[in-house]
Amino acid sequence: MTQLYCYPMCYCPPNSNAARQIHTIPSFAIYPSSIRQYPEVDPTLLEQSAKSMQKLMKEASLVLNKLADSKDFATKVMSAAQQSNKQEVDKLIQSTGIKSKVNTTFSPDGINMKLSSAIGGAECCYLTIALRWL
Repeated sequence: MTQLYCYPMCYCPPNSNAARQIHTIPSFAIYPSSIRQYPEVDPTLLEQSAKSMQKLMKEASLVLNKLADSKDFATKVMSAAQQSNKQEVDKLIQSTGIKSKVNTTFSPDGINMKLSSAIGGAECCYLTIALRWL
């Protein structure tokens, strides 16, 4: 916030006490936004993240197709989850052919699968699939 004395250019009535008071106004009212300096954009990481996300979506399709097309596979996943056997659930999900890191969580209502990808050792993107079974 910036303090300014009220002069005739302000909206204070002339010859009023307000004309002699200090008014606090936001800084953006003084400096137009066109003066702000923004760094140059570099879309490299965004492009890499988008490409990684495309791969994650293809892998998500593998998992979803397997669950949708194989009642036996879906039964195995649900049974392992019901027994709180996270290792078996993860193994089953990985058996669909996905290469990405996957973290599964489940509850009596359904399963969540978080597929993630990294660029240069840092997580760049992830895709969460939430499916209900109850």
